Amino acid sequence: MTVASDIATSDVRQPQLIVIMAAFGVVGVSVWFIQAYGWHQARLYGVGLTMGLVLYHASFGFGGAWRQLLAHRHSAGAEAQLLMLGVATLLFAPALADGELWGTAVAGAIAPIGFQVAVGAFLFGLGMQLGGGCGSGTLFTIGGGSPRMIVTLVAFCAGSFIASLHMQWWVNTPRLPGVALGNLLGWPLAVAAQLGFLAALYLLLRVWRRPVQKNPAPSWSWHNLLKGPWLLWWAAVALAMLNWVTLGLSGHPWTITWGFTLWGAKAATFAGWSPIGDWFWTGGFTENALKSPVMADETSVMDFGIVVGAFLAAGLAGRFAPTFNISLKALAAAIIGGLLMGYGARISFGCNIGAFFSGIASTSLHGWMWAAFALAGTWFGLRLRPLFRLEI
Repeated sequence: MTVASDIATSDVRQPQLIVIMAAFGVVGVSVWFIQAYGWHQARLYGVGLTMGLVLYHASFGFGGAWRQLLAHRHSAGAEAQLLMLGVATLLFAPALADGELWGTAVAGAIAPIGFQVAVGAFLFGLGMQLGGGCGSGTLFTIGGGSPRMIVTLVAFCAGSFIASLHMQWWVNTPRLPGVALGNLLGWPLAVAAQLGFLAALYLLLRVWRRPVQKNPAPSWSWHNLLKGPWLLWWAAVALAMLNWVTLGLSGHPWTITWGFTLWGAKAATFAGWSPIGDWFWTGGFTENALKSPVMADETSVMDFGIVVGAFLAAGLAGRFAPTFNISLKALAAAIIGGLLMGYGARISFGCNIGAFFSGIASTSLHGWMWAAFALAGTWFGLRLRPLFRLEI
């Protein structure tokens, strides 16, 4: 090897070494800071950090997977999501049936079924295709070094906060009470029915999908575990287990976008907005969260963990390379998409994680309704992508 090649190799590796060192520093400082709020927050931060590693190493997104499914009939990502939902259903059911996990009282992600879920999910699906990611995808791609997704996140927070100001109107639109199949049919029958439906969807995708040339699958090794890439099914199983751990630690399944709503509200108060008299922000959990430090909020702590975990994963993989050459049309799409996702997630009781993943894992019918309308929004969003010169 020549001296020039040695220098080139050093130049490539050095930034990644800096990223890894910086990530470990952020992890250490964050854990030290979170300990001020107790080990509960520190554990949730660790779960979020692990989620960030998993999401990044497997490139496990929802917006991209649904785009590939509807535009190209490539179903690998969607099939992995079905596996994730099946594993999570099996893990959640005993805990939700007992109402307890590891001594913690637990409850599923169950929400009303109605007009606001349909509209919100549709807006979210559309926004995913313009913003460039979903709730979890926005966080792990920021950690992986995407400046454009920072714009999406800021708009996401703004849209979510704006929706919170309209929630009193939305909750008065036509809707039915939340229904969980586990409570309606009994948990054994509900689990069997949901697993059967997931299996049927999986088989339909396998028949309908378009064959694609397969890349060599990574073999199992510690190198792959730490530096990637991960197989999609590894990530599917890992995310299902991490959601179950979240349920046991916090008493509720994994959520993401409540944190964005809170960040938007805190930014608004800094700019002079007052929550006094607002229906959504007066009384109970929301008012207490707004008055408390951000790091005292469980969802926010896990969201920060996802970003740091993805940052660490990008450094370990040697792929942290931010690109600042972003067109004005791409920035416009990020802003519009973020606003739509934020607004849609707030009024539909969650995003691809809180409503889709955690909702279906809880056997909630609103999770299935959310999925159907988000897919419709995704289809519509695909038709808008060329207007912003985004690839389909």
